[in-house]
Amino acid sequence: MRVNQTYRSLLDKSVNSMLSAIEIYNKPNFTYREETFAILAINSWELLLKAQLLRANNYNLKSIYVLEPVITKSGIQHKKNTKPKLSRSKNPMTLNLFEVVKKLEKIGFTISKNLNYSIEALVELRDNAIHFHNNSTISKEIQELGFACIKNYMNIIKLWSIEIDLSSYNFYLMPLAYVDSKILTDGVVTGEIQNYLEFVKNKIDSHDTEDEDFDIAISIDVSFTKANSFDSIGFRYDENGIPITISEEEMRNRFPFTYDDVRNKAKTRYSDFKQGKSYNEVMRLIKQDDKLYHERKLDPSSPSSIIKGFYSSNIWKELDKKYSKEK
Repeated sequence: MRVNQTYRSLLDKSVNSMLSAIEIYNKPNFTYREETFAILAINSWELLLKAQLLRANNYNLKSIYVLEPVITKSGIQHKKNTKPKLSRSKNPMTLNLFEVVKKLEKIGFTISKNLNYSIEALVELRDNAIHFHNNSTISKEIQELGFACIKNYMNIIKLWSIEIDLSSYNFYLMPLAYVDSKILTDGVVTGEIQNYLEFVKNKIDSHDTEDEDFDIAISIDVSFTKANSFDSIGFRYDENGIPITISEEEMRNRFPFTYDDVRNKAKTRYSDFKQGKSYNEVMRLIKQDDKLYHERKLDPSSPSSIIKGFYSSNIWKELDKKYSKEK
């Protein structure tokens, strides 16, 4: 099947722009990394969403152009006929990112609140880059936005079945393990930076907690130990060994959902969900996986406390294989 050349070109440029953003961010010494990442990442998003809008409109280029009314011979605007608006170089002007988002939503492509906020946060960084004189003061926060950006980019490609083979690429940012934490606190936070951080914080505070596919920012928590990773290879049980314990709070974070939480969420998440014999069998198998299911006492201090089962958030990856997600 022949692929539309403009569509293919938009996709290829989108991937290359995202890879360039990541490559520059990962350079060991690049003082403008956060702003450059934002510029290239937003360009990548814009190209990707334009490609999707073009495909949804049967590759009609007018769907991604800024249109203006045709001027009649009498000098008035035609009520119906339109033509592409031209730039200073006499090329057709294309829609901006947020105009593309609105058009996609109008024709049924859901762009979640969290994804919108993630894109807006990077656009704001791009638009205000000139004000960020000391970027080291917010490098950790920007990297958290970057992690979410890359995750969201990959998820939207999968969700909309966009014709990009993700297995051909490695999308990842360098971890902060080599960044001196003292550097991050030495800079002076300017008023512009503080305004930007407040802007992003407001987005995060009002995020959609039910949205598991898209994030605004992904928290980074780096800790340093004297041990190395090679020491952890080849774990084995030993009755004389040193016990490893996980706190109750950590277990609650790892297994946050009750049976009712899973069932109620499944009703809205899947179009073909039905509680019955088939669902019960799926849940029975999930209970056998200690990575997905954990039983704990409601009162850990009481030997006779009621035991209740809880499920990991990774349960949705398993249920997604069995049911069709709502569009």
